[in-house]
Amino acid sequence: MYLAQKVIEGKNHYFIRQSYRQDDTFLSRDLFDLGTNPAKYIVYPGGNAFYFDDVVIERLDALRVREGNDALEDIFWRFLKPDIKRALEHFRRREKRSKVSTKASEKQLSSQNHIFDKRRIHFLKFGSMEQRNLWRLPTKLFCMLRQKSRDEIEQKFIEMESVLKPAEYKAYTYVIFNLQQFFSQWFAKETPQLLDQQKVDEYFLNEICTLNKDKVFWGGMDVGDSLHEYLARYVFMYFDYEYAPKSFIEEYILNFVNSRRDYRPPYSASSITLNDASSIFGETKEALIKMSRRNLARLYRRHAQRLHPDKGGDHEKFVKLTQTYHALLKTKK
Repeated sequence: MYLAQKVIEGKNHYFIRQSYRQDDTFLSRDLFDLGTNPAKYIVYPGGNAFYFDDVVIERLDALRVREGNDALEDIFWRFLKPDIKRALEHFRRREKRSKVSTKASEKQLSSQNHIFDKRRIHFLKFGSMEQRNLWRLPTKLFCMLRQKSRDEIEQKFIEMESVLKPAEYKAYTYVIFNLQQFFSQWFAKETPQLLDQQKVDEYFLNEICTLNKDKVFWGGMDVGDSLHEYLARYVFMYFDYEYAPKSFIEEYILNFVNSRRDYRPPYSASSITLNDASSIFGETKEALIKMSRRNLARLYRRHAQRLHPDKGGDHEKFVKLTQTYHALLKTKK
Protein backbone atom coordinates (compact mmCIF):
# COMPACT_ATOMS: atom_id res chain seq x y z
CA MET A 1 0.00 0.00 0.00
CA TYR A 2 1.06 3.58 -0.51
CA LEU A 3 -0.18 7.14 -0.24
CA ALA A 4 -1.17 8.84 -3.49
CA GLN A 5 -2.07 12.48 -3.93
CA LYS A 6 -3.85 14.29 -6.73
CA VAL A 7 -4.82 17.92 -7.22
CA ILE A 8 -8.60 18.21 -7.68
CA GLU A 9 -10.12 21.67 -8.13
CA GLY A 10 -6.98 23.27 -6.75
CA LYS A 11 -6.80 21.14 -3.57
CA ASN A 12 -4.64 18.13 -2.68
CA HIS A 13 -6.72 14.97 -2.32
CA TYR A 14 -5.17 11.82 -0.84
CA PHE A 15 -5.83 8.15 -1.51
CA ILE A 16 -4.64 4.83 -0.15
CA ARG A 17 -3.61 2.77 -3.15
CA GLN A 18 -2.12 -0.65 -3.66
CA SER A 19 0.21 -2.09 -6.27
CA TYR A 20 -0.70 -5.59 -7.35
CA ARG A 21 0.75 -8.07 -9.77
CA GLN A 22 -1.07 -9.01 -12.97
CA ASP A 23 0.85 -11.43 -15.15
CA ASP A 24 4.30 -9.86 -15.62
CA THR A 25 3.41 -6.28 -14.67
CA PHE A 26 2.38 -4.34 -11.57
CA LEU A 27 -0.82 -2.28 -11.69
CA SER A 28 -2.49 -0.13 -9.04
CA ARG A 29 -5.95 0.28 -7.54
CA ASP A 30 -7.65 2.72 -5.14
CA LEU A 31 -8.40 1.29 -1.69
CA PHE A 32 -9.66 4.28 0.30
CA ASP A 33 -10.35 7.94 -0.40
CA LEU A 34 -8.80 9.99 2.42
CA GLY A 35 -10.09 13.30 1.11
CA THR A 36 -8.19 16.53 1.75
CA ASN A 37 -7.40 15.84 5.43
CA PRO A 38 -6.09 12.32 6.16
CA ALA A 39 -5.26 13.38 9.75
CA LYS A 40 -8.93 12.99 10.68
CA TYR A 41 -8.52 9.21 10.42
CA ILE A 42 -5.83 9.13 13.15
CA VAL A 43 -7.03 8.54 16.72
CA TYR A 44 -4.90 9.51 19.78
CA PRO A 45 -5.90 7.59 22.96
CA GLY A 46 -3.19 9.25 25.07
CA GLY A 47 0.58 9.43 25.54
CA ASN A 48 2.51 8.74 22.33
CA ALA A 49 0.04 6.11 21.16
CA PHE A 50 -2.15 6.34 18.10
CA TYR A 51 -4.27 4.08 15.95
CA PHE A 52 -6.35 4.37 12.79
CA ASP A 53 -10.08 4.90 12.49
CA ASP A 54 -12.12 1.68 12.23
CA VAL A 55 -13.66 2.83 8.95
CA VAL A 56 -10.24 2.56 7.30
CA ILE A 57 -9.49 -0.86 8.80
CA GLU A 58 -12.92 -2.22 7.88
CA ARG A 59 -12.58 -1.02 4.30
CA LEU A 60 -9.19 -2.70 3.91
CA ASP A 61 -10.52 -5.90 5.48
CA ALA A 62 -13.46 -5.88 3.04
CA LEU A 63 -10.96 -5.67 0.17
CA ARG A 64 -8.90 -8.48 1.75
CA VAL A 65 -5.81 -6.30 2.09
CA ARG A 66 -3.35 -7.89 4.51
CA GLU A 67 -0.33 -5.59 4.49
CA GLY A 68 -0.40 -4.87 8.22
CA ASN A 69 -0.13 -1.85 10.50
CA ASP A 70 3.40 -0.90 9.37
CA ALA A 71 2.17 -0.09 5.89
CA LEU A 72 -0.61 2.10 7.29
CA GLU A 73 1.90 3.86 9.57
CA ASP A 74 4.03 4.71 6.53
CA ILE A 75 0.98 6.17 4.79
CA PHE A 76 -0.19 8.32 7.71
CA TRP A 77 3.24 9.24 9.09
CA ARG A 78 3.40 12.74 7.58
CA PHE A 79 -0.02 13.57 9.07
CA LEU A 80 0.84 12.63 12.67
CA LYS A 81 1.10 15.32 15.34
CA PRO A 82 4.67 16.72 15.36
CA ASP A 83 5.35 15.82 19.01
CA ILE A 84 4.30 12.19 18.39
CA LYS A 85 6.56 11.99 15.33
CA ARG A 86 9.52 13.33 17.30
CA ALA A 87 8.98 10.81 20.07
CA LEU A 88 8.75 7.82 17.70
CA GLU A 89 11.22 8.81 14.96
CA HIS A 90 14.18 6.99 16.55
CA PHE A 91 12.34 3.66 16.75
CA ARG A 92 11.03 4.10 13.22
CA ARG A 93 14.52 4.63 11.77
CA ARG A 94 15.86 1.60 13.62
CA GLU A 95 13.12 -0.62 12.18
CA LYS A 96 13.77 0.70 8.68
CA ARG A 97 17.47 -0.17 8.91
CA SER A 98 16.68 -3.78 9.83
CA LYS A 99 14.88 -4.38 6.53
CA VAL A 100 17.72 -5.35 4.20
CA SER A 101 17.20 -6.94 0.77
CA THR A 102 19.17 -9.98 -0.34
CA LYS A 103 21.81 -9.95 -3.06
CA ALA A 104 19.63 -12.19 -5.20
CA SER A 105 16.73 -9.77 -5.09
CA GLU A 106 19.09 -6.83 -5.79
CA LYS A 107 20.46 -8.60 -8.85
CA GLN A 108 16.94 -9.22 -10.15
CA LEU A 109 16.02 -5.60 -9.44
CA SER A 110 18.95 -4.20 -11.42
CA SER A 111 17.72 -5.67 -14.70
CA GLN A 112 14.22 -4.22 -14.26
CA ASN A 113 15.10 -0.54 -13.79
CA HIS A 114 14.11 1.91 -16.52
CA ILE A 115 16.90 4.31 -17.50
CA PHE A 116 14.64 7.32 -16.89
CA ASP A 117 14.13 6.21 -13.28
CA LYS A 118 17.88 5.74 -12.85
CA ARG A 119 18.62 9.27 -14.05
CA ARG A 120 16.03 10.73 -11.69
CA ILE A 121 17.33 8.83 -8.67
CA HIS A 122 20.93 9.75 -9.51
CA PHE A 123 20.20 13.47 -9.70
CA LEU A 124 18.00 13.50 -6.59
CA LYS A 125 20.60 11.54 -4.63
CA PHE A 126 23.76 13.35 -5.72
CA GLY A 127 22.55 16.60 -7.34
CA SER A 128 24.99 16.05 -10.20
CA MET A 129 24.46 16.72 -13.89
CA GLU A 130 27.29 14.31 -14.72
CA GLN A 131 25.79 10.89 -15.45
CA ARG A 132 28.87 8.91 -16.49
CA ASN A 133 28.78 6.73 -13.37
CA LEU A 134 25.11 5.90 -13.72
CA TRP A 135 25.78 2.26 -14.57
CA ARG A 136 28.07 1.78 -11.57
CA LEU A 137 25.59 2.80 -8.89
CA PRO A 138 24.79 0.19 -6.21
CA THR A 139 21.50 -1.55 -6.83
CA LYS A 140 20.28 -0.77 -3.31
CA LEU A 141 19.63 2.80 -4.50
CA PHE A 142 16.85 1.44 -6.68
CA CYS A 143 15.00 -0.63 -4.05
CA MET A 144 12.14 1.86 -4.19
CA LEU A 145 11.38 0.58 -7.72
CA ARG A 146 11.06 -3.07 -6.78
CA GLN A 147 7.67 -4.78 -7.21
CA LYS A 148 5.77 -1.52 -7.57
CA SER A 149 3.33 -0.22 -10.15
CA ARG A 150 4.22 2.78 -12.28
CA ASP A 151 1.66 4.80 -10.35
CA GLU A 152 3.32 4.01 -7.01
CA ILE A 153 6.77 4.80 -8.44
CA GLU A 154 5.61 8.18 -9.76
CA GLN A 155 3.97 9.05 -6.45
CA LYS A 156 7.30 8.34 -4.76
CA PHE A 157 9.17 10.55 -7.23
CA ILE A 158 6.69 13.39 -6.62
CA GLU A 159 7.57 13.15 -2.93
CA MET A 160 11.32 13.00 -3.62
CA GLU A 161 11.22 15.92 -6.05
CA SER A 162 9.73 18.15 -3.36
CA VAL A 163 13.29 18.72 -2.06
CA LEU A 164 14.31 20.39 -5.32
CA LYS A 165 14.62 24.15 -5.37
CA PRO A 166 12.90 26.05 -8.22
CA ALA A 167 16.36 27.06 -9.49
CA GLU A 168 17.12 23.35 -10.00
CA TYR A 169 13.98 22.42 -11.95
CA LYS A 170 15.24 23.14 -15.45
CA ALA A 171 18.65 21.52 -14.90
CA TYR A 172 16.84 18.49 -13.46
CA THR A 173 14.64 18.04 -16.54
CA TYR A 174 17.64 18.61 -18.81
CA VAL A 175 19.49 15.76 -17.08
CA ILE A 176 16.72 13.20 -16.66
CA PHE A 177 15.72 13.45 -20.33
CA ASN A 178 19.42 13.15 -21.24
CA LEU A 179 19.32 16.17 -23.56
CA GLN A 180 23.10 16.47 -23.48
CA GLN A 181 23.33 13.45 -25.79
CA PHE A 182 22.24 15.66 -28.71
CA PHE A 183 25.11 18.12 -28.35
CA SER A 184 28.85 17.73 -28.91
CA GLN A 185 29.95 20.98 -27.25
CA TRP A 186 32.23 20.56 -24.24
CA PHE A 187 29.92 22.61 -22.04
CA ALA A 188 26.75 20.61 -22.84
CA LYS A 189 27.02 18.42 -19.73
CA GLU A 190 27.49 21.08 -17.07
CA THR A 191 26.30 24.38 -18.54
CA PRO A 192 23.27 23.77 -20.80
CA GLN A 193 22.30 27.47 -20.72
CA LEU A 194 25.17 28.07 -23.16
CA LEU A 195 23.47 25.89 -25.79
CA ASP A 196 21.04 27.05 -28.46
CA GLN A 197 17.87 26.97 -26.35
CA GLN A 198 15.60 26.62 -29.37
CA LYS A 199 17.25 23.31 -30.20
CA VAL A 200 17.17 22.20 -26.57
CA ASP A 201 13.44 22.95 -26.44
CA GLU A 202 12.77 20.87 -29.55
CA TYR A 203 14.79 17.90 -28.24
CA PHE A 204 13.00 18.10 -24.89
CA LEU A 205 9.56 17.97 -26.54
CA ASN A 206 10.65 15.04 -28.71
CA GLU A 207 12.00 13.10 -25.72
CA ILE A 208 8.99 13.65 -23.48
CA CYS A 209 6.62 12.57 -26.28
CA THR A 210 8.76 9.48 -26.90
CA LEU A 211 8.67 8.55 -23.21
CA ASN A 212 4.91 9.11 -23.15
CA LYS A 213 4.57 6.38 -25.80
CA ASP A 214 7.04 3.98 -24.12
CA LYS A 215 4.94 0.96 -23.09
CA VAL A 216 7.87 -0.55 -21.18
CA PHE A 217 8.11 2.55 -18.99
CA TRP A 218 4.39 2.61 -18.19
CA GLY A 219 4.27 -1.13 -17.50
CA GLY A 220 0.63 -1.70 -18.41
CA MET A 221 -0.65 1.59 -16.99
CA ASP A 222 -3.32 3.29 -19.11
CA VAL A 223 -1.83 6.48 -20.59
CA GLY A 224 -4.30 7.64 -23.23
CA ASP A 225 -3.61 9.81 -26.26
CA SER A 226 -2.51 13.01 -24.50
CA LEU A 227 0.56 13.68 -22.37
CA HIS A 228 0.11 11.93 -19.02
CA GLU A 229 -0.12 14.13 -15.93
CA TYR A 230 2.90 12.37 -14.43
CA LEU A 231 5.00 13.72 -17.32
CA ALA A 232 3.16 17.03 -17.63
CA ARG A 233 4.82 18.19 -14.39
CA TYR A 234 8.17 18.11 -16.21
CA VAL A 235 6.82 20.41 -18.91
CA PHE A 236 6.03 22.92 -16.14
CA MET A 237 9.48 22.48 -14.62
CA TYR A 238 11.18 22.99 -17.96
CA PHE A 239 9.24 25.90 -19.49
CA ASP A 240 8.09 27.79 -16.39
CA TYR A 241 11.55 28.09 -14.79
CA GLU A 242 15.02 29.19 -15.81
CA TYR A 243 18.43 27.72 -15.05
CA ALA A 244 20.09 28.79 -11.82
CA PRO A 245 21.66 32.30 -11.95
CA LYS A 246 24.96 32.28 -13.80
CA SER A 247 28.30 33.52 -12.55
CA PHE A 248 30.03 36.44 -14.26
CA ILE A 249 32.29 34.06 -16.21
CA GLU A 250 29.35 31.91 -17.36
CA GLU A 251 27.46 35.04 -18.42
CA TYR A 252 30.48 36.22 -20.40
CA ILE A 253 30.86 32.84 -22.12
CA LEU A 254 27.13 32.73 -22.87
CA ASN A 255 27.26 36.13 -24.59
CA PHE A 256 30.40 35.09 -26.47
CA VAL A 257 28.86 31.83 -27.71
CA ASN A 258 25.58 33.44 -28.72
CA SER A 259 27.33 36.14 -30.71
CA ARG A 260 29.25 33.56 -32.74
CA ARG A 261 26.75 30.82 -33.38
CA ASP A 262 27.01 29.20 -36.81
CA TYR A 263 23.34 28.21 -36.73
CA ARG A 264 20.75 30.78 -37.75
CA PRO A 265 17.05 29.86 -37.95
CA PRO A 266 15.26 30.66 -41.22
CA TYR A 267 13.07 33.16 -39.34
CA SER A 268 15.15 35.69 -37.45
CA ALA A 269 13.69 37.70 -34.60
CA SER A 270 13.60 40.81 -36.76
CA SER A 271 11.59 39.07 -39.51
CA ILE A 272 8.79 38.04 -37.15
CA THR A 273 6.24 40.78 -36.61
CA LEU A 274 3.65 41.12 -33.89
CA ASN A 275 0.99 40.49 -36.54
CA ASP A 276 2.68 37.14 -37.31
CA ALA A 277 2.91 36.27 -33.63
CA SER A 278 -0.70 37.25 -33.05
CA SER A 279 -1.84 34.98 -35.87
CA ILE A 280 0.31 32.04 -34.72
CA PHE A 281 -0.62 32.20 -31.05
CA GLY A 282 -4.22 33.29 -31.53
CA GLU A 283 -3.80 36.25 -29.17
CA THR A 284 -4.10 40.00 -29.73
CA LYS A 285 -0.94 42.06 -30.13
CA GLU A 286 -1.74 43.95 -26.95
CA ALA A 287 -2.09 40.70 -24.99
CA LEU A 288 1.26 39.42 -26.28
CA ILE A 289 3.00 42.68 -25.37
CA LYS A 290 1.66 42.61 -21.80
CA MET A 291 2.15 38.86 -21.31
CA SER A 292 4.77 37.76 -18.77
CA ARG A 293 7.53 35.27 -19.62
CA ARG A 294 5.80 32.58 -17.60
CA ASN A 295 2.41 33.07 -19.26
CA LEU A 296 4.08 33.18 -22.67
CA ALA A 297 5.81 29.86 -21.89
CA ARG A 298 2.48 28.33 -20.89
CA LEU A 299 0.85 29.58 -24.09
CA TYR A 300 3.71 28.15 -26.15
CA ARG A 301 3.53 24.83 -24.35
CA ARG A 302 -0.18 24.49 -25.07
CA HIS A 303 0.28 25.13 -28.80
CA ALA A 304 3.47 23.04 -28.99
CA GLN A 305 1.69 19.94 -27.71
CA ARG A 306 -0.99 20.40 -30.37
CA LEU A 307 1.38 21.08 -33.28
CA HIS A 308 4.19 18.68 -32.40
CA PRO A 309 4.83 16.20 -35.27
CA ASP A 310 4.66 13.25 -32.84
CA LYS A 311 1.10 14.32 -32.03
CA GLY A 312 0.10 14.48 -35.67
CA GLY A 313 0.89 18.18 -36.04
CA ASP A 314 2.50 20.03 -38.92
CA HIS A 315 6.32 20.18 -38.75
CA GLU A 316 6.66 23.58 -40.44
CA LYS A 317 4.02 25.16 -38.21
CA PHE A 318 5.71 23.69 -35.16
CA VAL A 319 9.10 25.11 -36.18
CA LYS A 320 7.64 28.56 -36.84
CA LEU A 321 5.76 28.45 -33.53
CA THR A 322 9.00 27.70 -31.66
CA GLN A 323 10.94 30.42 -33.50
CA THR A 324 8.18 32.95 -32.83
CA TYR A 325 8.17 31.99 -29.17
CA HIS A 326 11.91 32.62 -28.86
CA ALA A 327 11.60 35.91 -30.73
CA LEU A 328 8.90 37.08 -28.31
CA LEU A 329 10.84 35.79 -25.32
CA LYS A 330 13.72 38.14 -26.15
CA THR A 331 11.37 41.10 -25.75
CA LYS A 332 10.49 40.11 -22.17
CA LYS A 333 12.54 41.10 -19.15
